[in-house]
Amino acid sequence: MGFIEKLRLKRDRERGFVLHKFTRSDGSFDYERYKAIQTDGNHRKLDRVFVSEDNIRFLSEVISTRMPEAHFGLCHGTRRGLEQNWFAKYLECEVIGTEISDTASQFPNTIQWDFHDVKPEWVGAVDFIYSNSFDHSYDPEACLTAWMSCLRPGGLCFLEHTTEHGPANTSELDPFGAEITLLPYLILKWGKGRFSVVDLLAGPALSQERPVHYLVVRNT
Repeated sequence: MGFIEKLRLKRDRERGFVLHKFTRSDGSFDYERYKAIQTDGNHRKLDRVFVSEDNIRFLSEVISTRMPEAHFGLCHGTRRGLEQNWFAKYLECEVIGTEISDTASQFPNTIQWDFHDVKPEWVGAVDFIYSNSFDHSYDPEACLTAWMSCLRPGGLCFLEHTTEHGPANTSELDPFGAEITLLPYLILKWGKGRFSVVDLLAGPALSQERPVHYLVVRNT
């Protein structure tokens, strides 16, 4: 990393968010590099579990209260696929997880898929979306816009945020990071009147040092 890039990252962290770029020497987007980094990171961390069943149970209770008729959910960037299976258990509905790595086929209810993309059959058909991997996006505005296009009227998107999702913990593997105090404003800007944060929930803490919050995003 060059001196100029280090200065830019220092400035961005002071502003409250960081977004690493994946560019070739000619300035074009290097998607293959992004995908290779994500896949390698998945392989290295495949035995690690970040998601907590207590938090999925908590969110399931929220969904049951606000959307008792929910029948289909998406979980993005799921690695081992535990979250979709826990949601399916507590909500008794269909839940699919997406994972960009080729390891996706090893886990039930998981498809190999880049979460920046949308399957046509998902558009307007999803009751809820959950992710603790939004920090893996190379373009969070385009990514969240794609997710929100999948929600049916009244559907909700839950973005998990911990200290590890902040700007200080960004890298090429986790290219996006934002302070939780700034993220609702970024989402409002990205939504351009189409979607915004409607709630901020405190979930069961992963540990005393790792509080968990959920930004609840809804189409307007």
